[in-house]
Order: sequence, then C-alpha cells, then structure tokens
Amino acid sequence: MISVTEAARNFADCVNRAHYQGMTFVLLKNGKPFARIEPDREKRCTGRDLAEALAQADLSAAEAREWHRDLLAARRPLKRGSGRNWRPRAR
Repeated sequence: MISVTEAARNFADCVNRAHYQGMTFVLLKNGKPFARIEPDREKRCTGRDLAEALAQADLSAAEAREWHRDLLAARRPLKRGSGRNWRPRAR
C-alpha cells in the first residue's frame, strides 16, 4: 500500500513494476484504500481466436444455424451505432 501522492511521484515505476513484476499497488487517500494499479490479466478474444475456436467446434447443422442467428442478433445494435458513444458509468 502506498499513498496516492507517493504513487504520483513514482508513477512510471509503479506501472512498470505492475506490468513486468506482476505487482499490485493499493493506493491510499487519507489513509484509506482509494484505487489500485495492477497488471492487466484480462484475456482478449480476437476475431482470429474466435475463428479458430469455431473451426474446432463440432456443431450440428441446427446448432450452427442457431449460433448464426444469435450472432446476427448480437450484432444488430452495433450496426445501428448504439455502441459508438458508449462510456462507462461514473460510480
């Protein structure tokens, strides 16, 4: 745990240590946990990843049609542009 001020003074070092050493820093503000700097462990799925997974899937013709319908339904809102101006909600 380090203070927000200390993290600000050593920001590049904290980011590098989080990335290269897997460290997590809990930032304290007024002595209380306020935020974190941590490594990004989120796995992203690319189009290529999806294509490879589908190539290995053993779907029946009916399952493939159902999957295709679900995909088209999921893409419909994106085609209308509803996701373009999306912003996370403030907490």
